[in-house]
Amino acid sequence: MPHSRKSQPTSPRHAAPDTTALLAEVRAIYEELAQRPIQGNCTGRSTCCRFQLTGKTPYLTRGEAMLAARAWRASGRTQLPPAGEGACPFLKQGLCQIYDSRPFGCRTHFCDAAGGPAPRALVRDLIHRLEEIDLALGGDGASHFRAAVSRYL
Repeated sequence: MPHSRKSQPTSPRHAAPDTTALLAEVRAIYEELAQRPIQGNCTGRSTCCRFQLTGKTPYLTRGEAMLAARAWRASGRTQLPPAGEGACPFLKQGLCQIYDSRPFGCRTHFCDAAGGPAPRALVRDLIHRLEEIDLALGGDGASHFRAAVSRYL
């Protein structure tokens, strides 16, 4: 009789990540950020969404990219528009099409028109939590905006 192998329980280190719970944690981080006393002066001009103009493009952790892609798909879209003018692919007629799921960098007003970046000391712990979630999801650090989101569409 051939020797049969007993199936071994999956070790926690090799268990598949609970994506739903981890993405809920990303949303919780966004909510916590909104409660912090960070001064901003965003006037909704979408200047920061014009990456070529500002010379700044956000980098997204895996959790952020997954949330953004899910929001994009929930709106009935399955592909990002062509890169074209160097603007955020979620920007349409001056409005963010995934505003509630926009990435951390967009929320911390990295653009000068909104008062510049949030002081790092006020958001460092949140950034570390996003990085921990990235690792738990199998990521290896933040990626360029378009590449990060495209992976999940």
